[in-house]
Amino acid sequence: MWLGPEEVLLAGALWVTERANPFFLLQRRRGHGKGGGLSGLLVGTLDVVLDSSARVAPYRILHQTQDSQVYWAVACGSSRKEITKHWEWLENNLLQTLSIFDNEEDITTFVKGKIHGIIAEENKNQQPQSEEDPGKFKEAELKMRKQFGMPEVEKLVNYYSCSYWKGRVPRQGWLYLTVNHLCFYSFLLGKEVTLVIQWVDVTQLEKNATLLFPECIKVSTRDSELYFSMFLNINETFKLMEQLANIAMRQLLDNESFLEDKSLPKPRKPLKNISALKRDLDARAKNECYRATFRLPKDECLDGHTDCTLWTPFNKMHIPGQMFVSNNYICFASKAEEACHLIIPLREVTIVEKADSSSVLPSPLSISTRSKMTFFFANLRDRDFLVQRISDFLQRTPSKKPCGSDREWKWNFELPSSSPLALSPSSALNSRPVNFCAGEVPTASQGLLKLFRRNSEELLGPKGAKEKMKEESWNIHFFEYGRGMCMYRTAKTRELVQKGIPENLRGELWLLFSGAWNEMVTHPGYYADLVEKSMGKYNLATEEIERDLHRSMPEHPAFQNELGIAALRRVLTAYAFRNPTIGYCQAMNIVTSVLLLYCNEEEAFWLLVALCERMLPDYYNTRVVGALVDQGIFEELTREHLPQLSEKMQDLGVISTISLSWFLTLFLSVMPFESAVVIVDCFFYEGIKFILQVSLAILDANMEKLLQCCDEGEAMTILGRYLDNVVNKQSVSPPIPHLHALLTSGDDPPLEIDIFELIKTSYEKFSNLKADDIEQMRFKQRLKVIQSLEDTAKKSVVRAVSSDIGFSMEELEELYVVFKAKYLMSCYWGNNRAAAARRDQSLPYLEQYRIDMEQFKDLFISLTPWSCGTHTPVLGGRMFRLLDENRDSLINFKEFVTGMSGMYHGDLTEKLKVLYKLHLPPALSPEETESALEATSYFTEDVTTEGNTALALDFCLHCESQEEKGTSPQDYRYYLRMWAKEKESRKETIKDLPKMSQEQFIELCKTLYNMFSEDPVEQELYHAIATVASLLLRIGEVGKKFSNRPVKKSEENKTHNSQDPVSEEESPTSEQSQNSAVEQQPQADCEDKTPGDAQPGKTQQENQTLGDGAGEGQGSPLQLLSDDETKDDMSMSSYSMVSTGSLQCEDIADDTVLVGCEGGGSAARYGSTIDTDWSISFEQILASMLTETALVNYFEKKVDILQKIKDQKRVERQFSSSSDYELSSVTG
Repeated sequence: MWLGPEEVLLAGALWVTERANPFFLLQRRRGHGKGGGLSGLLVGTLDVVLDSSARVAPYRILHQTQDSQVYWAVACGSSRKEITKHWEWLENNLLQTLSIFDNEEDITTFVKGKIHGIIAEENKNQQPQSEEDPGKFKEAELKMRKQFGMPEVEKLVNYYSCSYWKGRVPRQGWLYLTVNHLCFYSFLLGKEVTLVIQWVDVTQLEKNATLLFPECIKVSTRDSELYFSMFLNINETFKLMEQLANIAMRQLLDNESFLEDKSLPKPRKPLKNISALKRDLDARAKNECYRATFRLPKDECLDGHTDCTLWTPFNKMHIPGQMFVSNNYICFASKAEEACHLIIPLREVTIVEKADSSSVLPSPLSISTRSKMTFFFANLRDRDFLVQRISDFLQRTPSKKPCGSDREWKWNFELPSSSPLALSPSSALNSRPVNFCAGEVPTASQGLLKLFRRNSEELLGPKGAKEKMKEESWNIHFFEYGRGMCMYRTAKTRELVQKGIPENLRGELWLLFSGAWNEMVTHPGYYADLVEKSMGKYNLATEEIERDLHRSMPEHPAFQNELGIAALRRVLTAYAFRNPTIGYCQAMNIVTSVLLLYCNEEEAFWLLVALCERMLPDYYNTRVVGALVDQGIFEELTREHLPQLSEKMQDLGVISTISLSWFLTLFLSVMPFESAVVIVDCFFYEGIKFILQVSLAILDANMEKLLQCCDEGEAMTILGRYLDNVVNKQSVSPPIPHLHALLTSGDDPPLEIDIFELIKTSYEKFSNLKADDIEQMRFKQRLKVIQSLEDTAKKSVVRAVSSDIGFSMEELEELYVVFKAKYLMSCYWGNNRAAAARRDQSLPYLEQYRIDMEQFKDLFISLTPWSCGTHTPVLGGRMFRLLDENRDSLINFKEFVTGMSGMYHGDLTEKLKVLYKLHLPPALSPEETESALEATSYFTEDVTTEGNTALALDFCLHCESQEEKGTSPQDYRYYLRMWAKEKESRKETIKDLPKMSQEQFIELCKTLYNMFSEDPVEQELYHAIATVASLLLRIGEVGKKFSNRPVKKSEENKTHNSQDPVSEEESPTSEQSQNSAVEQQPQADCEDKTPGDAQPGKTQQENQTLGDGAGEGQGSPLQLLSDDETKDDMSMSSYSMVSTGSLQCEDIADDTVLVGCEGGGSAARYGSTIDTDWSISFEQILASMLTETALVNYFEKKVDILQKIKDQKRVERQFSSSSDYELSSVTG
């Protein structure tokens, strides 16, 4: 390509001049191409280590003038062809012009101007792609594509200089991190190392330091461990690798492919050597952290952050921290953990103003809200810019107040006097009405606990007084720290939460702390619309919901009547319609029923959204991945904090059993309700960190008993009894019987554990858990869990198909890896492919991965045991059409391996049957042969259906006649058995195969000639197939004479057949043949003339008779197979596959096919007029093939498919799936 002229001081260093003229030099990099010797090796090593552009462009053109010592690089090229093109252009267009100039400076100026002009013209014609990427980065991306054979769509994210440890020797080179692959290249003194790993194959990423390796990154796949070290910035590299592996795991989990986020703000200054994708990923990481810290909606994007101080009126201090500004929120987080957190929604902001600076308060900013709160920020670096950004966002904020945004946190709601619920002891309820489903079951427009609270004496006793004191504490807190979304959240807030939230405030504070309030007020009417849309609609999720409705807290009076049940039904159904990926999962009903006790339906819905989509990600999907991930974290934390107990629990296998029920239901299903709800209070404030630390505290409290356990059951009983006796002595609600407690009660009086003491202990012993550390551990465990699930999926798929397939389990596993990798490539690089968009997680594992025709052809070409040269893709397309029975242009793994098995397993008859089918419709497409329309008459798909319909009609008529006669119903069973037998999938026999027309036969011959090209016994095979083809052409001619016999005899045959219903039922193919549009030899006549005890020894003589055109020879190929043998050879299924290779060969020549053919034959030559009356059967082809030993040996030879798979991986370097084989992409 042309380069903007760059100055070169030493033109001869490391380069060899190949061409020269007075003004230009064409040079080649030393060591590139043939030869090079030691100097070439050294130069190659330097190029790799120093990341020289000469690795990509080993040719260049320099401009020079005679007296100047300075050279100018004007062009470079990756190949001799490219650079020669540029050289010739310079010679033809510039040499003559330059010779006119007298001044050398003018020559150089003219050349530079001309080159700049060419580049500008090229850039104008090209579409501007990734214009943000700097030049150095584009060069690196070019190197990556060239080195690893990646397509244009594979984007480089970043690249780093590092060492790869091969054994104990470090290989210095370059690590390229692309969206889908980790690649490494090193070239040291002739030793080349190339690595390509798909991110979806990575099972573990670790950053560690050992004695053997310095600080390094360890990348593990299923079969290898790779170590990389000597990074300039190892933390940045590791963080990026984690992000890319995480994206790959998401892709495996929910088919989410990586897309660049176009909405991200562009940097004001171009970042040196940073790609747009790298910037995108960094922004994503910051966004995720920002949203998780402040519990903001999933679509919130961070615009920027800056250091500042916040004046906190409750303690009269300036707290240092960071201000974060996004589209809809201003947030603050103090540097000292838990000193203060603040969230200000822009919808609440009324005034933003710059206050006067002073030495005490430099650059202050005042923000006022509708709730009459004012916040003072100071020490802002770029206050003017910040105010401008906030103003811009305020202008975009809808001026119309969202529904409920100004809602006070003290609600009053009165029921209509006609409502029976108006008699409830609580008339002032914590909610507002939502009017939908009018006329149906009354809507739960308030917390159900208020509607169904029994007249409890506790409200007047000491517990009631304690509850009042809690409420008063919270009211004081609201007065000092603010109420609502803009409340200052401090360590004091957490202390109050730990002591238990009063029942009257529970719904309000859950909404605040979870962030559900933000989503609810910004989506007014959303829930009501969802309920309206989902009413009366049924699917799998609604069926499961109906089944579980009455299992949701059945002991609570709120769910012993239709009001509570109907509310639960609406919330769960609405969520299933909002998020069909999750739909409904067990445990959601238990959690939602508790939410409904304290919130109205709409609030419960948004709390469920916050739980499922933000606070417990991936918990409630079909494979409960999130819960398994946190279970892994729990095991890791147990090893770290309770090492003695960890070993014992591992031996007993208890952790995996207990943690799922604890985490999925937030202890609601294993602990008394009054106690578990306090756990939920803390969870909404702290997140999963709190659930983990309470779980550790429970194990710690039971350590001595658990260490003495002998089995899992004993351990489960101990933990069950402990949890059943966790009590909340402060609860004002009457105790609800806990069903679990009845099952685990023992003889000894239980020791009660106060829930608040348990919480206090958990904070004292395990409060050092950090949210950031848990997120880091979640990533590590997610890799492990998803890869484990993928392995399970592979095993179940292989087990499901192994019974019907000839491959071993090992071969099937390898084929599954290849098949899945091909599917994933379509997700990476085939944006428009149907297969990438159609992976349905709800389908069985066998159906989840499906490939299209192009992908199938790629696999067919590389894995087929037979070579067919350029004809291979054609055969691959035919095989795809044959396997694609439902005509959706996609095939699953079972169909794929069934076809492969047809190529590798079975005898000669079965393999030939596959080859035969590939030259009949539907495998043979209309485009491939002119007579395909006529040929379709041979392939009647609806025969079975017609037969069933006729039998059904016959059965009905017979029933009617039997009823008239009054016969007993036992006679019907005979017909039912007949019908069932007819419906059964009958094993296909060679007689079921339709006859082949002449053009289809010619296509078959063409395939065979291509198949034998470059075989060791090529000439022998050619001779054999020529003999067989000539023979078959004559058989077809002879058969045509008999099929054109007088009509009278045909009618006689038909009469004969109709008189024998048994033979007609057993051989429906004869009926097909007679009814065919093309006249054929009647099957019955053929069978009559075939002796059943023919010996193979007669074969040669009989074939010679056929060659002479004797009339009686028309049926003789069937003599090679007795009736018994024919029955034995019928085992090939309709999925059979024929294979092809990659060797090229010539098409059929005119004189080749026709050796020994009669001159007067009507279809004597390939390319001449096709004889539509000519046809031949599979039995005749099979019999003729058996006469040639070379052909028999060719089709019966064994081929190792595992070797084929390894060869494919060496060819396709970018495909490096890590299963149970050695990493084939490591060379050197």
